Amino acid sequence: MSEPTPTLKIAIPKGSLQEPTIELLSKAGYEIYVSSRGYRPTSNDADLDLYLIRAQEIGRYIGQGFIDCGITGYDWAYEYGEELVDLAELPYSRATARPTRWVLVVPEDSPIRKPEDLQGKRIATEGVGITQRYLKERGIEAEVEFSWGATEVKVPDLVDAIVDVTETGSSIKANRLRIVDTLLTSFPHFYASPAAAADPWKREKMERIALLLKAALGARGKVGLKMNLPEAKLEDLLEKLPSLRRPTISQLSEDGWLAVETVIDETVVRDIIPDLKRLGAEGIIEYPLNKIVP
Repeated sequence: MSEPTPTLKIAIPKGSLQEPTIELLSKAGYEIYVSSRGYRPTSNDADLDLYLIRAQEIGRYIGQGFIDCGITGYDWAYEYGEELVDLAELPYSRATARPTRWVLVVPEDSPIRKPEDLQGKRIATEGVGITQRYLKERGIEAEVEFSWGATEVKVPDLVDAIVDVTETGSSIKANRLRIVDTLLTSFPHFYASPAAAADPWKREKMERIALLLKAALGARGKVGLKMNLPEAKLEDLLEKLPSLRRPTISQLSEDGWLAVETVIDETVVRDIIPDLKRLGAEGIIEYPLNKIVP
């Protein structure tokens, strides 16, 4: 009898990170298909056995060996303290390219001005472990209660302070709250269980995925640019053209002309194309990039 084909059990975060994670996997070459009510997505890679799980739970399931690997925030891995193998940091988030921050928040008019002022106070948060470690490191004794959501509305009537997650801080300001301190900053990471990392087939598969995910993030905000250019204008072009390294230059069949190709930030293109045209460039093509492998 032939041995069963090995598969890799991989978790995708359900919730606010779901869509940006699926988009990132798509750019890495893994198309993920999620039904409207299903929690077991499928993909164009038969080696993957996919699970859609809340980001808060993924680290625990990986650490306990029920899942081989998955993408979840560093904050949730830190929250539960599971033994995980960190394969890659993935600098993206639910709304921006900024990391999420766990912040200590109080009303604008609160007398709490520094962490030590929390002594004997009540704090509400979803990140109980994160908050308790923070307080313990500073020798502060305070009551920490789990919050099921809508944490911002609990101060000052129900608790003295909250610890909540933010990217931009705009919601905090809109609710007339004030940040006292930042407890933790977090990007998603690609984590594996120790058992999966020790398995040669799974380790190689996961490292391939990690490489492609990082390559997809490396291409974020960049485009390819190619053009034909009079050879006499090459030095002028090189002075104007910011590139990832150095542009690729090759000779055209017509004497006195070169083909130039490079990678630049997308925000630069709108300003530089008119300059390239004035230098005599022709056939200028801008094209999107899915991956850049350094």
